Amino acid sequence: MNTSSPSSTEQLSPESERSCCILMHLLGLSGLIFSVTCVHIIAPLILWLFKRSSSTLVDRTGKEVLNFQISWTIYLFVSGALCFVLIGWFIFPFVTLAWLCLIIRAAMKASNEKFYSYPLTIQLLK
Repeated sequence: MNTSSPSSTEQLSPESERSCCILMHLLGLSGLIFSVTCVHIIAPLILWLFKRSSSTLVDRTGKEVLNFQISWTIYLFVSGALCFVLIGWFIFPFVTLAWLCLIIRAAMKASNEKFYSYPLTIQLLK
């Protein structure tokens, strides 16, 4: 009787790889619902940790998504803090809209099996 569980190093099928990459991008949108809890960072992190050894594309996409989410969280925090000196009221909506549009664009690129490199992202994970 084989009691071993499937290895986490099994390669993903191209369809599973594509779905995983799309999901990682879209998990960032969870920040719209649970913004205070940093779920937009934690959810893609969990998926990336479980699937990164299965595909180099998933590993690369996961790092890109995490770098993006962390970078834009910093940008949103700074623009929110600038609301106290009024300039943030102009910057915050722009940063929020750009964050949303970039996530959607990245998910669309991933659905076409293309890697998307987010602009203005601090490369924390390499």
